[in-house]
Amino acid sequence: MNSIRQRATHVADYLARVQPDLLLLQELKCEETAFPAGFAELGYQAAVVGQKAYNGVAALGRVKFDVVHRKLPGLAEDDAQARYIEVAIGDLTVIGIYLPNGNSGGDAGYDYKLAWMEALRARVAELLDQDRDLVVTGDFNVAPEDVDYAKGALAPNDALVRPATRAAYRSLLWLGLTDALRAITPTGPVYTFWDYQAGARQRNSGLRIDHALLSPRVAERLVSCVPDSAERDRVQPSDHVPVLLEIG
Repeated sequence: MNSIRQRATHVADYLARVQPDLLLLQELKCEETAFPAGFAELGYQAAVVGQKAYNGVAALGRVKFDVVHRKLPGLAEDDAQARYIEVAIGDLTVIGIYLPNGNSGGDAGYDYKLAWMEALRARVAELLDQDRDLVVTGDFNVAPEDVDYAKGALAPNDALVRPATRAAYRSLLWLGLTDALRAITPTGPVYTFWDYQAGARQRNSGLRIDHALLSPRVAERLVSCVPDSAERDRVQPSDHVPVLLEIG
């Protein structure tokens, strides 16, 4: 989303036009008290995990949901980064994440990314052991394969494509999750992010770093999964676009 306060109108327009049952947002860059209040007028319940000027995730639902966790279980007690929200809609658990980028903070920053991914893997494994239906979605800051970023869009040693990053992502899939977009579009470049710099959108120099991972029973009900790339061409857009997931 890249700053909800700057793009609240974009989100409201999207809710009115697409009417998703649930919308997960990342990179709010505001505390909960500063989160825009107008979405309730459109019939959407909001749950916000905010942080001043950085990070932040939220769930907006026109279906009733209950918040299960506002922080990724398994992280240090003093971890204050707002990157995780877990909600339940009946028997379905939906996790929205803003996974650490890993390119800042040197070795410690990258180690934090990997530790965060391991904690996420452990939480997903726990939910699958409980036989929960599950969707894990959001900004993973991982391009899983070379086809998932345009030539020259990332340096070879970027944290989004390092071998350890990709191995941690595969460890999620190996738990039994399905990459929804690749289930629908198995091959070829499909992007969810274009940088603001150097005409990246105009050159289609993009990345696929926003994912939706589905547990087995949910994957069996998958109807479609596609990035709504037209949103990137709006005035003052986010650098990410929504990934539309339809479950039958």
